[in-house]
Amino acid sequence: MKSVKILIITMMLMLLVAPLFANSQSEAEATEEVVLQYWSWDPELKTRNETMIEKFEAVNPGIKIEMTTIEPKEYWTKIRIMASQQNLPDVFNLSAGYLEEWAQNGLLLDLGSFIDNDLDKNTFYMNLFDAVKELSGTDSYYAFPYALVTTCMYYNKDLFDEAGISYPDSDWTWTDFRDAAIKLTKDKDNDGSIDQWGYWFYGRYAHIESWVYSNDGYLINRDSMKFSPDSNAMEAIEFLTDLVLVDNAAPSKKEMSAFRQQDVFPQGAAAMFVDGSWNIDNNRNVAGDSMNWGIAELPIGPNGDGSLTYGWPDSLAISPNTKHAEAAWKFTKFAAGEGLSMDMVMAGKIPSYRPLTESEAFLEKDQQPSNKDLLIKQAAEEMRTSFTLSWGEWRGYGAAEALGFNGLIDGIIDSEIPFDKAIELANKNINTVLDRNYK
Repeated sequence: MKSVKILIITMMLMLLVAPLFANSQSEAEATEEVVLQYWSWDPELKTRNETMIEKFEAVNPGIKIEMTTIEPKEYWTKIRIMASQQNLPDVFNLSAGYLEEWAQNGLLLDLGSFIDNDLDKNTFYMNLFDAVKELSGTDSYYAFPYALVTTCMYYNKDLFDEAGISYPDSDWTWTDFRDAAIKLTKDKDNDGSIDQWGYWFYGRYAHIESWVYSNDGYLINRDSMKFSPDSNAMEAIEFLTDLVLVDNAAPSKKEMSAFRQQDVFPQGAAAMFVDGSWNIDNNRNVAGDSMNWGIAELPIGPNGDGSLTYGWPDSLAISPNTKHAEAAWKFTKFAAGEGLSMDMVMAGKIPSYRPLTESEAFLEKDQQPSNKDLLIKQAAEEMRTSFTLSWGEWRGYGAAEALGFNGLIDGIIDSEIPFDKAIELANKNINTVLDRNYK
């Protein structure tokens, strides 16, 4: 009888203690440190990212960030392997060119509920979020845009002054541009070879599509998902290739083989250049104080109205397999917002975080160019891109630059393939890729 009483008392004590034990266990789990893996694609920003992470951890003591920085040329190879193993880092950098592919293959966490319920929309340029949604080909948000790259025209003020030509402005037409390019092309030492070109381009996407969109054209028919350049796009491509083949105001690509493509302009070999706004940073580094230069909007095409811009956002994404979605969101929002500083963004990139973009730190009035507010204006315009599934393959991007549409444009301006034949091959080859992706 005594043993029965002892058993009953023991069981009652266990029932009383169990909730206390459960509470202490849940409290221990709640205070357990969360560790997030973050992959960055810019080794040059490693130290600055580390500083940003320290700030985040200071205000979020329960979350630790472990960062891995990968060289850009290796980044996509390595992160694709991680994706195939369903072992993506919790948070990682994402290029706009891969957004649709990754979103539709279930490789990105849907951020829609976080953005709807936990984002101060007054502090971000929400049109960049809309661009991310459109690029994903879905009705939701699969990435958090932290900086926009748009395109602009770079021009050498010294060479314009020397030739007595007025600087480009928002009223410039293609005719104004072409006339200036011809006048700015010179054989300065009279040895029969051109030393200074009026303009420089080759088949790269930002060099071609910028002009297509300034003429209100398109390369991809979004209804049929076919490569089907309209007449406005064809007019733009022919206008550019004629600068080389007819006007002799721009060089073939092979004539510029001694240069990195982004260095032709800041080294003074060409008076004008159109490319991504990130080149502001490169121009400063390469040209230094050796030349005076500025930026302008692209000249408006015969069929354009100046309302379109070519732009694409750099973003942060979250793995759909993360075990810590709330913490990953908190870090992503911080890294793209209050944790971001201008020294973490190339000078020509436009932060989506409004307090930063609207600050003197962004405008940099004491450096060239003095009119970076032009980029903010362009960022508010309707954006158009050619990104699709397998865009890198058909367009010719990165390691595939000599292939795809890029290689065909280069073939035209290098006089290796006739214009009509190149466009014929583009239609055949590109639509083979698109048909494989859009059935």
